[in-house]
Amino acid sequence: MRTILKHYINGEWVESTGNDTEDVINPATEEPMGQISLGTKEDLNKAVQAARDAFPGFSQTSKEERIEMLENIAEAYARRKDEFIDVMTDELGAPLEISEKIHYSMGYNHFAQAAESLKTIEFMEHRGNHTVVKESVGVSGLITPWNFPTNQASTKIASAFAAGSPVVLKPSEMTPFAAIMLAEIFDEVGVPKGAFNLVNGTGETIGDGISSHPDIDFVSFTGSAGVGTKIMQNASETIKNVALELGGKSPLIVLEDADMKDAARNAVSNIATNTGQVCSAATRMIVPASKKEEFEQAVLDVLPEFPVGHPREGNYVGPLVSKKQWDTVQSYIEKGMDEGANLIAGGTGLPEGLEKGYYAKPTIFTDVTNDMVIAQEEIFGPVMSIITYDTIDQAIEIGNDVVYGLAGYVYGKDPETLRKVATSIRAGRIKINDASHDFNAPFGGYKQSGIGREWGDYGIEEYLEKKAILGFPS
Repeated sequence: MRTILKHYINGEWVESTGNDTEDVINPATEEPMGQISLGTKEDLNKAVQAARDAFPGFSQTSKEERIEMLENIAEAYARRKDEFIDVMTDELGAPLEISEKIHYSMGYNHFAQAAESLKTIEFMEHRGNHTVVKESVGVSGLITPWNFPTNQASTKIASAFAAGSPVVLKPSEMTPFAAIMLAEIFDEVGVPKGAFNLVNGTGETIGDGISSHPDIDFVSFTGSAGVGTKIMQNASETIKNVALELGGKSPLIVLEDADMKDAARNAVSNIATNTGQVCSAATRMIVPASKKEEFEQAVLDVLPEFPVGHPREGNYVGPLVSKKQWDTVQSYIEKGMDEGANLIAGGTGLPEGLEKGYYAKPTIFTDVTNDMVIAQEEIFGPVMSIITYDTIDQAIEIGNDVVYGLAGYVYGKDPETLRKVATSIRAGRIKINDASHDFNAPFGGYKQSGIGREWGDYGIEEYLEKKAILGFPS
């Protein structure tokens, strides 16, 4: 049982000014694994003031100082690898393998990549008779989600630190302990006081407070489109900059010449990894009508490779994060059946042999049309929709026929067709076949999937203002 009833403000762990607390539930056991204090507006104001006080000095640190700081953070982060894995498994329900290879790894890589990217960024550029100076955007308010606690917090914080921007972080109250560990690491390596501040709390109090606070210059949020809309509205009152990484309903277009077994394994991995709680996951499988039966059978054949069960017992698919999320996923499965989609695997209820924990059955629908609710709305669970097409142009049209545009996937062999599909999908990140991650590649969305980019130098640029100076002395 982890109990942290303090916030990290101005380089110190301080008591909350309020008395409200909240239990953090282990979704595998449905039992509390920790408890945090829920911050107040007064706590937030203290954190924002600390960041404002830190801004003049922190924003003027040299690039070399910030590179060294980021490298020190990465080294300290790596020393606590086992603890990060343990925390991710308990608070999120992520299986040990996922906690290590995805959650721990992504957090580490963002700090390491930010240090590397910073080495090549020029903060002053002379152009003709003017000079462009890139300088810190100011105080940044960061609001992060529960599904990737290390990844989302680390990419935002690393970019902000690289740009010399002090931050106030509000992690999800459902998965707060990874962020608390980050605060401990920053304290250990000597991040300047006030450059990092952590206030736990609810979206209604701390999240709304960040997006509407007059002394916060920039807000970076990852979460639902509905909350993103509210953040934009709040931020508009003070004309603050906003970066939003929102939902997705990503297509995976399988080409006629694809190896159906490999494509199926890739497809199932998309809905199984992190129990489908991935904003960029491919959940619409768009396959040639001529290959429909072959692809469906391949999916059924590989599904046992992704067992569901307790995250500490070697399974690949753990529980959903909460009872609320479990109920949401169940309701979407019911909608799919009501809409007439053909259920070929999974369904409602707990998987066989699991009586406790928020486990969902990996569910496969076929004979789905793109106008169905399950093909249009983000489910955020292990649910796949299989849609067929007759021509590549039709596949692309189906792929783009959603309000989202966060990611897209294409699986096949012909280079020309792969290029055509990849360049035609209206989304911020496209993955061809089994291409590996690149932590310097920009991540963000088109349409209602968001505004702005994260990761690498593109992420750092979000935290920089551009100033033109004419007649700058040489």
